[in-house]
Amino acid sequence: MTALESRPWLSAYADGVPAEIDEVTQTLPEMLAATVARHGNRTALEFFGASMTYRELGASVDRAAEGLRRLGVTAGDRVAIVLPNCPQHVIAFYAALRLGAIVVEHNPLYTARELRHQFEDHGARFAIVWDKTVDTIADFPTDLRVERIISVDVTEALPRGKRMLLRLPVAKARESRAQLTAKPRTKDALPWSRLLHRRAVSRRVAGPSLDDTALLQYTSGTTGIPKGAVLSHRNLRANAMQGRAWVPGLVEGNETFYGVLPLFHAYGMTLCLTFAMSIGAKLVLFPKFDVGLMADAAKKSPPTFLPAVPPIYDQLARAASRGAIDLSRVRFAISGAMSLPVATVRRWEDTTGGLLVEGYGMTESSPVALGNPMGPSRRPGTVGVPFPSTDIRIVDPDDPSVDREPGEEGELLLRGPQVFSGYWRRPAETADALLPGGWLRTGDIAVVSPDGFVSIVDRLKELIITGGFNVSPSEVEDTLHAHPDVEAAAVVAAPRSSGGEEVVAAVVLRDGATLDVEGLRDFCRTRLAAYKVPRRIIAVDDLPRSLIGKVLRRQVREELLARD
Repeated sequence: MTALESRPWLSAYADGVPAEIDEVTQTLPEMLAATVARHGNRTALEFFGASMTYRELGASVDRAAEGLRRLGVTAGDRVAIVLPNCPQHVIAFYAALRLGAIVVEHNPLYTARELRHQFEDHGARFAIVWDKTVDTIADFPTDLRVERIISVDVTEALPRGKRMLLRLPVAKARESRAQLTAKPRTKDALPWSRLLHRRAVSRRVAGPSLDDTALLQYTSGTTGIPKGAVLSHRNLRANAMQGRAWVPGLVEGNETFYGVLPLFHAYGMTLCLTFAMSIGAKLVLFPKFDVGLMADAAKKSPPTFLPAVPPIYDQLARAASRGAIDLSRVRFAISGAMSLPVATVRRWEDTTGGLLVEGYGMTESSPVALGNPMGPSRRPGTVGVPFPSTDIRIVDPDDPSVDREPGEEGELLLRGPQVFSGYWRRPAETADALLPGGWLRTGDIAVVSPDGFVSIVDRLKELIITGGFNVSPSEVEDTLHAHPDVEAAAVVAAPRSSGGEEVVAAVVLRDGATLDVEGLRDFCRTRLAAYKVPRRIIAVDDLPRSLIGKVLRRQVREELLARD
């Protein structure tokens, strides 16, 4: 027995947190149905002031499921969702799952090139798409053509008064409307509202089983090639149960979650789409992070539980200190997706009086696997301890069969009911990630204290985490290489004082070319999502390389940091 097999971290658990979660017995549609039965009259969703009860949500899911069934969606079909945070997103997610279909989430701000790569991989026949992105999907080549596109106008979920204001012939109204909706050129898309003009799906229509695939969640990996993590109903339900167990102070049916994290991201998906729905919470949805929008919402529905990332906590705490937003009702906040500075914790807790703790996970673990306890035993500066029913090992990165002792650095391995079964149609990558015994290789170098608290030291992977999203350096480098002025490029992460990282590029220019930073950034913007575009671009004479010619990104990063 290794030192970690005895689970020394259990002594740090907050009062009431179990060592193990109960057996998973519900698929996600069954979980939602149970919540509807318990909390039917309570508010499930709120969007710009418009609200929907759990009973209304359940009925909308059943009607949308029937609409999808009549379009031809069957068990095992991939249904792509390309939507911002809105009520239609929640309904579409559960409607597809009700039929046993597999949901594939996408960032609606992706470029056509980025979306095509993912659609080429998963081969979805059906897509539920933000009307501003419909034409991008409709313009795919014939061999990639989606069979049916359902177009979603998110303004249809707004209160009637706000919809009318958006139609006013004034500049501000036109600008606001343009941010939320657009009329697609294609005539082939089916309006979302048509799906809901159906009766409820029959109970005789079979739903999924626990071990059926619920979700393909894409992660870039170190190569930039999209890989779909296969997550089952059991995986996702288990992670929601682990989250519920981690916060014993939550009151079922009486919490207000703020959905400011994108639902297409694994973190937002679990905390909002599954965890919040499992306890009958009110989920207040925001299509983007905006302090003003959140301040307006807080007047009607003050948040009690806020999952976010460090830059958001910093901005909100500063706004609260100015009196711009009331956060006094927030009792619990969980930060993830990037490192959480201790200064941010102090600023948040001094301002709100609530707890802010850091968690850790990855897409392949649904995603949350570790967290700081919700109580006095938390340890800022660490990512906490394993969740209930979760085990960890620290191993030699070159030989994962060799365990490291507490206090020694090594690669972090995870095991638990939330760990995925592999990558979609990628057996070689699956074999690399999953070891015998169900252990998941994280690719992160960590050290564990004798009492089980984990600190992340470095990454074997060279992914850049910015704004909570993964950026593949190779993908950005390939884009820069396509520019006629660039001979070579290396893309690395630079730390932000507020926590997290920013994308920085070092470029070697071709003979006769001069550095045009904004020109290069504009070039990247046409090919990459905004968060992947380098914040800084620096011209260098040459790039450090290994004996075989591979660019040494770590050395590039060290040299760039030395310049700052």
